[in-house]
Amino acid sequence: MDFGFDARTEELREKLLAFMDEHVHPAEAVADEQRAALDSPWRTPPVVAELKAAARERGLWNLFLPDAEHGAGLTNLQYAPLAEITGRSPQLAPTATNCAAPDTGNMEVLAQFGNAEQRERWLKPLLAGEIRSAFAMTEPEVASSDATNIETRIRREGDEYVITGRKWYISGAMNPDCAVFIVMGKTDPDGDDIRRQQSMVLVPRDTPGVEVRRAMTVYGYEDHWHGGHAEVFFHDVRVPVANLIGEEGGGFAIAQARLGPGRIHHCMRLIGMAERAIELMCRRAGTRTAFGRPLAAQGVVQQWIADARVSVEQLRLLVLKTAWLMDTVGNRGAHTEIQAIKIAVPRTVVGILDRAVQLHGAGGVSQDFPLAELWAGARTLQLADGPDEVHQRSLARRELKRFAPAQP
Repeated sequence: MDFGFDARTEELREKLLAFMDEHVHPAEAVADEQRAALDSPWRTPPVVAELKAAARERGLWNLFLPDAEHGAGLTNLQYAPLAEITGRSPQLAPTATNCAAPDTGNMEVLAQFGNAEQRERWLKPLLAGEIRSAFAMTEPEVASSDATNIETRIRREGDEYVITGRKWYISGAMNPDCAVFIVMGKTDPDGDDIRRQQSMVLVPRDTPGVEVRRAMTVYGYEDHWHGGHAEVFFHDVRVPVANLIGEEGGGFAIAQARLGPGRIHHCMRLIGMAERAIELMCRRAGTRTAFGRPLAAQGVVQQWIADARVSVEQLRLLVLKTAWLMDTVGNRGAHTEIQAIKIAVPRTVVGILDRAVQLHGAGGVSQDFPLAELWAGARTLQLADGPDEVHQRSLARRELKRFAPAQP
């Protein structure tokens, strides 16, 4: 395993680091001011369009897509350090570079499974950053950590599908620029194979019967930067059969294909969040005094910072190994490592952020520092893309199977 980054990755890293320092970080306060002045908190501040233009001009656009026809053509190992850098400003940097979820996963689905018409109508404007999208899977009435529980129905009537169901925590759906949903539901609810019951269909937001009812909060945050997390009702929504992605019964497999790269992206951005937390801890510790000594001289503070550095280095190596395996043996071959990073990274980064909040005192839970919002985002990722316990269960089964007694 060679984790030395190639010349192209190093060039992009240097460009992206400069872009963050010169454009993104200075725009954070500007974006907050602009959002406060907008008539709707869900609208995108004007400075984001400026950041997008600057990113495109520098070739920092669609970096996540390995398909060179649509994106930068980077491997997972090449993109991983770039995702980490954007994680230092998760509110702005992923959107500025058109690498923000859920659009990234949706673009991957359309690029891999969409037909020519679907790619022309939806993938093309998504790649250009002209529209946003949402992925509608999670439901409030069932344990959505088991996707086979989904109750939304997609029944065929002639040349149309009729969709009925209730979804929630649908990321991005509150943003007025969200133009389309990828909806997962059951086309064959009574089928013998529970993993062939689900399908995915494209539903334009303005389709009659689509009701975006309310924004769900995340630890009290409405998460305006990511377009909110909406509760959405589908009241006998009718779309053409041509809006089916892939084949009937292929929804579960498509969802699994969508999640692998997404977990790498989330974990690398989380490491970027942890790096920012360490930086903030060090700056705070060097400028504050308590009980006659600088915080930086307090043994417990030094322990927090040292432990955080060790943890980040361990996490980074595990994620880079996972990215390398995905590139060399595929997502199935990297299954154990994908689950391992999904367990380890959010949990560890939450701990680092928690210490950073503690070190900042009241400031740590305030809006004057990004730490509280970063903590809420990191903690939520212990639930999103499958809760920790699901990954632990699957990973443990694979380990146990390796050492199971031979059957006669």
